[in-house]
Amino acid sequence: MIDPKHKAGFVSIVGKPNTGKSTLMNALVGERLSIITSKAQTTRHRIMGIISGDDFQIVYSDTPGIIQPQYELQENMMTFVKSSLSDADVILWVVELGEKMESDLKLVNDISQLDIPVILIINKIDLAKGTQLQDKLTYWDALITGTSVKEILSVSALNETNIEQVMPSILKYLPQHPAYFPKDSLSNRPEKFFASEIIREKIFQNYKKEVPYACEVIISEFKEEPDIIRIRAEIYVERNSQKGILIGKQGSALKNVGTEARKDMEQFFQKKVFLEQFVKVEKDWRKKREKLKRFGYNN
Repeated sequence: MIDPKHKAGFVSIVGKPNTGKSTLMNALVGERLSIITSKAQTTRHRIMGIISGDDFQIVYSDTPGIIQPQYELQENMMTFVKSSLSDADVILWVVELGEKMESDLKLVNDISQLDIPVILIINKIDLAKGTQLQDKLTYWDALITGTSVKEILSVSALNETNIEQVMPSILKYLPQHPAYFPKDSLSNRPEKFFASEIIREKIFQNYKKEVPYACEVIISEFKEEPDIIRIRAEIYVERNSQKGILIGKQGSALKNVGTEARKDMEQFFQKKVFLEQFVKVEKDWRKKREKLKRFGYNN
C-alpha cells in the first residue's frame, strides 16, 4: 500500500562552473558520486544521486556548469541542464560567496519562468572574511523578492558546514509521491560510468591546459568476478600530440593516472580492481555530433 504522506521528487543542482555543485551533491548524498577538481567544466553529464528514508526519496541531479556553449560537446552539456530543469520539483541554485546576481541574469530568468520552488545556496562560506557573509545574505535577500527563490541557505559543501539544513528545506517543497527508484538505489548510472568518471577525474588532476578537456573515457570491458573487477578503459584524445602528453615518457604519466584511479575504484566498489588503459586518437570528437553520440552524448 502506498503511503499517502510519502514524498518524492527530483532536485536539480544548477549554477555556474566551479560553484561547488558536485561537492554539494556528494555531501548531501553521503557518497562520492560526482568527480571533483579545481578546473571548471569538469562535470559533463547529468548525474543522479538518490537518498531515501522511510517516508521520502530525493533524487538529486548534479549538472554541468551553465555556460554559453562554443562547440557541440558544450551544447550537449547544456541539454543535460535543460532536461534537469524540465522535470525538477525543486531547484538548488548554487552561487559562490563572491558571486553577484548580474552574472546569472539568464539563469534567474530561466528558473523564474519555470514556476518551480528554488532554494538559493550560497556556497564556500568557509572563505568569508569579516561581515562578508552577512553582507551577501542581505544582498541576495533584497534581490530575490518576486522571484521563484523561496529561501536562502549558506553552506560550505567542502567542509559540510550547515549541510544538515538543506534536506529539511527541500522536503518542505517536495510533492507527495511514491518513490521513483528502489529505496536502496544510490544512482541511476551503471557501475562502469563511475569507473570512467574516476579515470577522467585523475586526468583532470594530473594534466594542464587543454589535455583534460580533450579526453573522453570509455569503459569497453567491465567484468566482475568474485574477488576482482577487471576493467578495460579506452581514453580518447583529439590529437597525436595530446596522446604523447597523456602517456608521458615511457608511459609514466598514464601509469600514474591508472594507479590513482585504481585506488579510488577499489574504495568505491569495495573490491580489488585490475585496470588496463589504452589511449586512442579520435580527431575533433568534441565538435562532431556522430562521435559525441557514440560516446554517450545525445543532443
